[in-house]
Amino acid sequence: MNSHLERLQAALTLATVDMTTAELTWRPGDKWNAAEVLEHLYLSYRGTVKGMERCLHEGKPLARTPTLRERFFTTVVVGLGYMPSGRKSPQVAVPRGTPPEQVSKDIAVQIAAMDDAIQRCEAKFGPRTPVLDHPILGPLNPCQWRKLHWVHGRHHLKQIRKLRAAGKMALSE
Repeated sequence: MNSHLERLQAALTLATVDMTTAELTWRPGDKWNAAEVLEHLYLSYRGTVKGMERCLHEGKPLARTPTLRERFFTTVVVGLGYMPSGRKSPQVAVPRGTPPEQVSKDIAVQIAAMDDAIQRCEAKFGPRTPVLDHPILGPLNPCQWRKLHWVHGRHHLKQIRKLRAAGKMALSE
């Protein structure tokens, strides 16, 4: 497995190990709970797999030419590793209420499937060829897709850790 995705999978496992359903679903006001954050990540991985599979099925990259704005945000997120907070999730990655136990169990499988799909696109089209458009960042190559998922996952890992700690305190009172 690619090192970015391997670190992502290990970090998600460590952050959620032994979390109870109550802790996963504890909600701080109107924000997402930990289960919803995990589902959001899961859906983003599933979307990447579907997109990569489309490229492979069609036998060609499906990326268009990036705009200047997309190049800037790709540089910030992928190049510098900084994920700005406060952005709305693309609709395709908004949590839908999948049971927390299922998401927790299936997320590692989805990361492995994503790694496989990205590897196959990389083998077919090359590591630096933009293969697929991200809904916000625009065209990304396989290397950028991996790094994006690491940066995005790291961003949400901070939220999961905070939710876990706050949920433990709230549920123990």
